[in-house]
Amino acid sequence: MTRLRKMMLEELKRRNYSEATTRCYIRTVEDFSRRFKCSPEDLGPEHIREYQAELFKKRKLSPGTVTQRLAALRFFYIKTLKKTWSIAETPYPKKAFHLPSILSREEVARLINAALTPFHRTLLMTLYATGVRRAELTHLKVSDIDSKRMVIHVQGGKGRKDRDVMLSPKLLEVLREHWRGLPRKPSAWLFPGNRWHTGDTPITTKVVWNACKEAAQRAGLQKDVHPHTLRHCFATHLLEAGADLRTIQMLLGHRDLEETTIYLHLSERHLSATASPLDSLELKDRPQQDE
Repeated sequence: MTRLRKMMLEELKRRNYSEATTRCYIRTVEDFSRRFKCSPEDLGPEHIREYQAELFKKRKLSPGTVTQRLAALRFFYIKTLKKTWSIAETPYPKKAFHLPSILSREEVARLINAALTPFHRTLLMTLYATGVRRAELTHLKVSDIDSKRMVIHVQGGKGRKDRDVMLSPKLLEVLREHWRGLPRKPSAWLFPGNRWHTGDTPITTKVVWNACKEAAQRAGLQKDVHPHTLRHCFATHLLEAGADLRTIQMLLGHRDLEETTIYLHLSERHLSATASPLDSLELKDRPQQDE
C-alpha cells in the first residue's frame, strides 16, 4: 500500500465514510493518477480541469458521476494533502433533472410474472413490496423479518441509516416459501449467495440487476427497467393510493422531504386532479374545411 493511499484511507475511516464511498474515492484518485502517469500530489488545478473535461467529453459520464469524482479529488487534496481547493476553478457540473420511468400496476405484475426463476421472482416482489434499494435488499438478514409486528428492519441503508418498512402478508408467505426451499438454512443472510444459495455471504447487487433486466425482457416491456424502477413504482403507487408524502419519505429513508416530492410529478392521481386551463375556455365549434 502506498503512503498516499494509506493516508487517504485513514482520513476516510476517521470520518466513518461507508465502504462503498471509500472504494469509489480511492478508485477515483488512482484513475486520476494513471491518467497523467504521475503521483497525484504533483498534480494541480489545471490537471483537475483537464480530467473533468475528459470525463464529460471522452468518457461521456453523467453529471452526477462527475460530481462524485470531483468530490473524491476534493477530499484527497483538502483532507489528505491539506491543500487548498478552488470551487471557482473546478465547479461542480449542473445536474439535469429527469423524471424516472414508472410502470403501471399491470406492468409491475407482468414483470414479476416473467421472472426467470422463483428466486428472481422473490427478489422482484421484495423490491416492489418494500421500496428498498438493491444494496439494501442484498443485505437483508433473516432476523430483519419481524412477522409479529409485520415490519422489515432495513439496517445500514444509504447514509448508514436504519428504518422500518411494512411487511406485506403476501410477501411474508413468499419469503417463507423461499426459506423452505433453501437447501441449507442460512444463519444470517435472507438471500445467501452462490449458485445454490448456500453461501456464507449474501448475493451481489449484480444478481438483483440481472433478475430485473431479464424479467423486463421476457415481459416485453419497452421502458427502461432496473431495480430502482421498482422503488419508484413503490412510492408512486403508494401516493396514488392515498399515502401522504411524509409517510413515503420515512419508508424510503429520504433525508429531506423535497427528495420525495418528485413523486407528485409521477402520480396519475395528482396529475389528473388538476384540470388543464384549456378545458375552461368556451370555444366555437371547429369550422368546416372547404373541399
